[in-house]
Amino acid sequence: MISKATIDTVFETARVEEVIGDFVQLKRAGSNFKGLSPFSSERSPSFMVSPVKQIWKDFSSGKGGNAVAFLMEHEHFTYPEAIRYLAKKYNIEIEETEQSDEQKATVDLRESLFLVSEFAQKYFQHSLLETDEGKAIGLSYFKERGFSTETIKKFGLGYSPQAWDAFSKEALGKGYKTEFLEASGLTIVKEDQNVLDRFRGRVMFPIQSMSGRTLGFGGRILTNDKKAAKYLNSPESELYHKSKVLYGIFHAKQAIAKQNNCYLVEGYTDVIQFHQTGIENTVASSGTALTPDQIRLINRLTKNITVLFDGDAAGLRASLRGIDLILEEGMNVRVCSFPDGEDPDSFAKKYNFEQVTEYLEANSKDFIQFKASLLMADAKNDPIKKADLIREIVVSISKVPDRIQREIYVQECSRIMDISEQVLVSTLAQLIQKDTVEAGKKLKQSETSGQKSFEVVKDTNVTSTSQKVDVQYEIERKIIEILLLYGNADEEFEDVLLRNNEDGEVEQYSEKRNYKVFERVYLSLQEDEVELANPLFLAIYNNIMQFFRENETFNTEHYLMQLPQELAQEVTDVLMEDEKVTLHNWEAQNIIVKEKSHGISQYVTETILTLRWFLVDKIIEELKKEISSEPDADNSETLSMAMDYYKLIGSFSSKLGRVMSRYHI
Repeated sequence: MISKATIDTVFETARVEEVIGDFVQLKRAGSNFKGLSPFSSERSPSFMVSPVKQIWKDFSSGKGGNAVAFLMEHEHFTYPEAIRYLAKKYNIEIEETEQSDEQKATVDLRESLFLVSEFAQKYFQHSLLETDEGKAIGLSYFKERGFSTETIKKFGLGYSPQAWDAFSKEALGKGYKTEFLEASGLTIVKEDQNVLDRFRGRVMFPIQSMSGRTLGFGGRILTNDKKAAKYLNSPESELYHKSKVLYGIFHAKQAIAKQNNCYLVEGYTDVIQFHQTGIENTVASSGTALTPDQIRLINRLTKNITVLFDGDAAGLRASLRGIDLILEEGMNVRVCSFPDGEDPDSFAKKYNFEQVTEYLEANSKDFIQFKASLLMADAKNDPIKKADLIREIVVSISKVPDRIQREIYVQECSRIMDISEQVLVSTLAQLIQKDTVEAGKKLKQSETSGQKSFEVVKDTNVTSTSQKVDVQYEIERKIIEILLLYGNADEEFEDVLLRNNEDGEVEQYSEKRNYKVFERVYLSLQEDEVELANPLFLAIYNNIMQFFRENETFNTEHYLMQLPQELAQEVTDVLMEDEKVTLHNWEAQNIIVKEKSHGISQYVTETILTLRWFLVDKIIEELKKEISSEPDADNSETLSMAMDYYKLIGSFSSKLGRVMSRYHI
């Protein structure tokens, strides 16, 4: 594992504007930088980078974070991969923490296999482009397929010579150990210890990870040897698990995220031809049955998959099995088939980008329409087959998590199959009964978990669209904003205290005292016994309070470093909210935006008072409901409590200078 000292050095050294500048064209906008979003198509820049805060925010997609978060979002690196990328960029030596012998052996094996695989990729490509055999056999094949030299180099395509041990001999001569050549699957070691190349006389397709490292290979034979498999893949290894990788994902990831759709094809050449045509959001399952791991890989990039089928009916029916797996992951599926005798490779070779795109848009169908039409054509007038096929389609519908979508699919299937919706709904209900019962239990629990007094703030009914829920959300968000922007600032606040006057009576008086802003917020919420209702804000509140207690100074970079990833997105959103001002260039329009820092103590006091007002107003509403529910009962005590709370709101109104019973944010 990478040591904490190395990670700290990376965060302290890396400059977010420099890292992002390698991928996005940035222009100075005051103290910040702005540019076009790399995550969506736009004409006006909504992507902001703050060198002071060392964070970025994409207002079009909602994404944001620090330099590491950008690499994880844009390049789809894992956290360790992003740290290693930055360490390499800034020439920082990576220090590994102490590991057990077993851990070291695993790390050493993986890294050695990566080195062997990368050497093999370069060897095969050199063989393809620079040797007579490679040019005559491999290169001529790729050229016949219509692949340009640029495309060949982009995908790292190569050729493995026909000699029994050409690659293995070269690798051993370069110092690579036999044990790693064998573990990678590139070399077969015979009983007499002689070595043999696994891929001989084949054109080679490197299979890369999301981050671009070579995991394994696919090789296609070009002779008519009936005893040899047409395609041969690397065997399972420490690096390569064919059920967990997708061919072309490294080159397609950015286009998939930007287009918010992934075209899923079957073979290597389908992917390459589509990319060469300009449709880069394309990956392949490499001829294997689609797996949940492969689907989840796409799910990291988009919720939308369009499955492209070859024209033959047998292939269509075989591929339908993968659709249910996609639905189970909560993803949206469309299907497009090509004319008989065509596949994505041949079709993209015949037509240009505009023509292929138009065809895909015109012929992509919702999966239910596609599946129903296809299966019903097979069943024709056979009632038994038709019944079986209806059940099969209902099973697919049951996989869809969204109820509205399920209902629409039921209506569509009813129309296509000429069967009543009632029968389909009944069958569907049986399949999802268990899930419905569990969901009902959870709903009942949430409806009966009422709270009283100030604890009413803990209401978690996120489906409510009332103004009060919106107001509460905004007030709590402002509290988080205050803590992030001014939490460590020293400010003067007015305290209301009690004392005995000359007549011995208790009276109020005010006194100004200095507090840290975070201390003032903490004491105010503690005084009212209030806990933030929004679970995300509550988690951030607890985290930042702990950070203030443990650190004398507040540094945004250091704070984000220790923040869990699930909280970092919201924190970045709050921190970059003010930067929207620079996007619109208000000053050029003679609109002056007031700086909150000009009156921090007033801003804090008003926000806390507004929260108190809101909570008291909710209590009054509860008391009013109690009175109206029992009009004949003695409600004098309840009325008295309500009047006391009304007086309290009157004091809030006076302090805030607002009309009574109105709170603004």
